[in-house]
Amino acid sequence: MKKNLLIAFVFISVTLRAFADPLPPATGQDIVLRVLISDDKECVYLALKHPYTIYAMNIDKVLIKGGWLSTKIIAVKDGLEVDKRFFKTEGIRVKVEGASSAIYVGGRKFRGEVDIVRKDNGKLMVINHIDLEEYLYGVLYHEVSHRWPMEVLKAQAIAARTFALYQARQNKLQPYDLRSDIYSQVYGGSGSEKWSTTMAVNRTKGKVLTYNADLLPAYYHATCAGSTEDAASLWNVDIPPLKTVACDFCKESPHYSWSKEIPLWTIETKLRDGGYKIGKISSFSILSRNKSGRVDKLEIKDTDCTSVIMTGKDFRQMMGPNELRSTRFDACVRWSSLAVEGKGWGHGVGMCQWGAFGQARAGKKCEEILDWYYHGTEITTIDKLVRKI
Repeated sequence: MKKNLLIAFVFISVTLRAFADPLPPATGQDIVLRVLISDDKECVYLALKHPYTIYAMNIDKVLIKGGWLSTKIIAVKDGLEVDKRFFKTEGIRVKVEGASSAIYVGGRKFRGEVDIVRKDNGKLMVINHIDLEEYLYGVLYHEVSHRWPMEVLKAQAIAARTFALYQARQNKLQPYDLRSDIYSQVYGGSGSEKWSTTMAVNRTKGKVLTYNADLLPAYYHATCAGSTEDAASLWNVDIPPLKTVACDFCKESPHYSWSKEIPLWTIETKLRDGGYKIGKISSFSILSRNKSGRVDKLEIKDTDCTSVIMTGKDFRQMMGPNELRSTRFDACVRWSSLAVEGKGWGHGVGMCQWGAFGQARAGKKCEEILDWYYHGTEITTIDKLVRKI
């Protein structure tokens, strides 16, 4: 009787789970991304807790096999030192057995396979070969809160999937498709997976944004603070879905307004490192703004009246995108610092993540959110793309 009850309980639980978390059918062929997870390292710490095989990269020659391994990999002349053994190779590929097994790099846990490559400068870079959907499992937690409504998580999953595929196409001839930082999409491996964000990826499996039947460069950012940016102001991308749109939904964002005091010597040092001849800064002026209100051009003068004119985009990039959160700011020299009053966080193009949160809180569905920020696009599946990845 107890056994029958247990079987019935399991059956009901599995059935309810199936209805609660339906998985769309797989679309298109399996797509594996190459993600740079570590770069310019003197050494790499590798741990393998399941049966593994280490190959010489590109020729599939087996170098080491075993049940487990914890070692430091060092770049040496003409090769690599792995587990205190020298191999004359420019790189290794690490594979582990079992669907649930993982590779630990520097203490971080990753699915898929890993390449450890000796660069021309004698340092190491690590590239994770990872299935597209599993890659997204490790992205969403870092890009949005896993506690946010499911509709915004689904919108983020579709945007992130589209962006990843677009970047993979653009970087096909490069050593890797994406970085694991803010310059691509923040990716933390399988240690960053959460139930809600994984469900959002599963529920949107294979779905991407297209414009004119091709992949959209689906840029997104944290907070636009009133209106998004025209992509043409920043990059060589001039299409209707990435034009400026009004956004009154991100007012709850902690990044909506911010202030910053940047020491003048810091700016002087960065300018000189960038090749600008500048003395002691005496003034800072905003010369023009674009249609979205962000800084287009600015001028910095020193005490000898030497002038540096640069774009707001270049100034933010020089200072660091986290130091200067956006180009929507006012600034003036105050004593020995640049006093900055700003709004928003990010480049401002495409979907405003906090705006998407606000829309989801107001009852908007995933499709409505995406249409607001990428107006004129279509949600389709990978296998229906006219131009393949």
